[in-house]
Amino acid sequence: MTENLLGIPETRLPEDPAARLLDEGVAADQVAAANPTSSLAWATLAEDALADGRTVEGYAYARTGYHRALDSLRKNGWRGQGPVPWEHEPNRGFLRALAALSRAAGLIGETDEQRRCADFLRDSSAAGARELGL
Repeated sequence: MTENLLGIPETRLPEDPAARLLDEGVAADQVAAANPTSSLAWATLAEDALADGRTVEGYAYARTGYHRALDSLRKNGWRGQGPVPWEHEPNRGFLRALAALSRAAGLIGETDEQRRCADFLRDSSAAGARELGL
């Protein structure tokens, strides 16, 4: 962990073994089944479901990825606030799951959750929010 100018520690998650499998073309559902703690695998499932119009399924996948990521963040020293930089590739599963959860929440009319997740993403990583279109 490094610190930003405000003195709040920056969280950098460890490498996610699911990333390699996804890069190799292994189906995201197989990757999630083999690596259920991988927020990246769940985020990929969420993004795919949302792209296919399977909104409720996308919401469920995104929520799972988000909660798996929170577990990982806490395990790696995160205390509920502070930067989770997009530039550190292992953080992208969390950030992608959070963006997918915001989108899916909006699609099912959960506007408070949509806004809260979008704000959380921007607070965690402005670069990630820009990259993910929020």
